[in-house]
Amino acid sequence: MPRFARLATAAVAALAAASLHAPTAQATTPRPAEQPAEQPVQQPAEQPVRQAVTPVQANGRLRVCGLRLCNQNGKQIQLRGMSTHGLQWYHQCLNAASLDALAGDWRADVLRISMYIQEDGYETNPRLFTDRVHNLIEQATARGMYAIVDWHMLTPGDPHHNLSRAKTFFTEIARRHNGKNNVLYEIANEPNGVSWSRIRSYAHQIIPTIRRHDPDAPILVGTRAWSSLGVSEGASEREVVDNPVNATNIMYTFHFYAATHDGLYLDTLRRAADRIPVFVTEFGTQSASGDGADNFTRSQQYLDLMAQKKISWVNWNYSDDHRSGAVFTPGTCPGGPFAGTSRLKPAGAWVRERIRTADDF
Repeated sequence: MPRFARLATAAVAALAAASLHAPTAQATTPRPAEQPAEQPVQQPAEQPVRQAVTPVQANGRLRVCGLRLCNQNGKQIQLRGMSTHGLQWYHQCLNAASLDALAGDWRADVLRISMYIQEDGYETNPRLFTDRVHNLIEQATARGMYAIVDWHMLTPGDPHHNLSRAKTFFTEIARRHNGKNNVLYEIANEPNGVSWSRIRSYAHQIIPTIRRHDPDAPILVGTRAWSSLGVSEGASEREVVDNPVNATNIMYTFHFYAATHDGLYLDTLRRAADRIPVFVTEFGTQSASGDGADNFTRSQQYLDLMAQKKISWVNWNYSDDHRSGAVFTPGTCPGGPFAGTSRLKPAGAWVRERIRTADDF
């Protein structure tokens, strides 16, 4: 989710990043000013045209082969899609009509299901939020999209704070969906304020929890400093390269916001992709606050690199939040329309066009 800015020195960068992530600052996938009430789903008169062959039909179960994500035939592929906003705030943007549009009109390969743990999320009602994730996995599956189950920890930034909750949640999700071939697990959204060794030890406990019930699905591991591979706290990808998680079929996550994250971050992603498997599970075309002006030039530089390196990506976010990083104009949800461009902000129109570009499957 939106977050941090790189400053001149590592010490100042860490301090500034922490202030941006404070609950009062709301710098990372911020809480909406008003929490909209859930409303009845309205079905459109006509459903969008779906792809003749869905991404899951084309690729089957995915696996990590070397440095890349590969399909069931061993072909290196790149997934492109959208992340939800927090399920506690914008669940009304995820209905039959909007998900049909994402799969059919947007031609997305993947839906990232972002379930916050704090901030009025999972910890307030584990049953409600687990059931919402179950439902959205089924909805993505029915439309032939891959589903990333995002354990959206953010504050506190130490993933061990939610270790027991994570074990309970992922055990149930893996038991229920282990027969599917389209589920990926993202076990820690944006660790921050903790060492890589601390994140690594968390991964060594959660990965076996998932593997006991779903041994073959790819697992995505968050990296230090809001999944910047350490850059936003003065480190680099070397800490992961030199001390990787002791597990197979895993990838490491990298997040960026193009109007904030300059060439240092871009170069880090370029180097890292040649040493470890990377999945960009969140990015925005605007600033690290999730708002402000879009930098489409820098965004395209990132997308060009990710296409070259076959790095899969997910954009933040598929909602009608008032901030520029939400693709729909306020008031679009739940009734739509979600297909076409009439209710899209500039960032929404830009990313939709790039998701719709033909996949190289």
